[in-house]
Amino acid sequence: MNGRFCTAGLLAVFTAAASAAPLGLPPVPVPADNPQSPAKIRLGERLFNDARFSADGKVSCATCHVPAKAFTDDLPVSKGFRGLTGTRNAPTVINAAYMKTLFWDGREPDLEGQSKQPPVNPVEGGLPDHAPLLEVIRKDPGYVKDFRTVFSVEPEDIDMDQVAKAIASFERTLVSGDSPFDRYYFGGDSGALNAAQQRGLRVFTGKGRCVSCHRIEQTQALFTDNRFHNIGVGFRKIRGREQETARQFLQAKRAGAKVDVAVLTREKVSELGRLAVSGNLTRVGAFKTPTLRNVARTAPYMHDGSLATLEEVVDFYNNGGRVRESDPLSPFLSGGIRPLGLDAQEKRDLVAFMKALTSPGLDRLATRGGRNHD
Repeated sequence: MNGRFCTAGLLAVFTAAASAAPLGLPPVPVPADNPQSPAKIRLGERLFNDARFSADGKVSCATCHVPAKAFTDDLPVSKGFRGLTGTRNAPTVINAAYMKTLFWDGREPDLEGQSKQPPVNPVEGGLPDHAPLLEVIRKDPGYVKDFRTVFSVEPEDIDMDQVAKAIASFERTLVSGDSPFDRYYFGGDSGALNAAQQRGLRVFTGKGRCVSCHRIEQTQALFTDNRFHNIGVGFRKIRGREQETARQFLQAKRAGAKVDVAVLTREKVSELGRLAVSGNLTRVGAFKTPTLRNVARTAPYMHDGSLATLEEVVDFYNNGGRVRESDPLSPFLSGGIRPLGLDAQEKRDLVAFMKALTSPGLDRLATRGGRNHD
């Protein structure tokens, strides 16, 4: 995924300024030690799309977070350098600025920390450490000029903290609201949702109990509670071996095993979810609640990409955390996961509602970004 796409076009589609958050979203939180600037955002965009920051020179951030695919990759689990596959589905970067933790298991607290991991993961970027990445930057006249402008540093003083800050600044411009739902719910436009979508909203906030985790507030809706829940996904992979798998991993972690490496290279360890970070045995199989904004454009679903369609997702929840009603239940299920009793019409309406969470501008972004990506 080499090349760049137009920052000016991107900023025309997505709102970068915290003071101008789109309808349905709060101002974008910006760390005091990493203020936004046009130059930093442009630098972060270039870094985001630079495939030289991988062992084979073919993998960039944009490889797994493709603008034309709503900043996902449409794969169950992402492919890294030399076509290696990990264990996790690539979540969209859109609205990641609002996430209190990053990655499915929440192992990083901010975008700055998140951006440092993929280049040195053995199934993503494949670099042994960050030194080769920094060497590329320090020898590139364009980067040297940009880092001097943005961070007032000479080539030898360019470091990963600065790289991470620039990428994070770019990612904080990927903000998307003003969906039909927002215009209906927050904007007072009664015609923004059709009859099926309005019925689906009632299912979402009522019988379906979706709103318990995919939150809608009085003046905004992130459609996530930024918490971790075991909903039953991946249960079969470690069924009956949850505690033993956890014990072995925690022992390896104490001996120096890295969480990001373990969860992306060992399928069973990946299913431990939040436990891998917290060490808390009650967190087995608990994964972060994803945002539902633009969810119709970010299939497949769940941390392992195991559900291909929104219809399958609705059936899974309707069955109380099971693909089929006859499947066994995980003993670690979160308390709110139980059969919903939705009928066929309610399920169709719920899917229709989720499709109303798609923001305008995604197609324009795809056209602008897609032209310049292989």
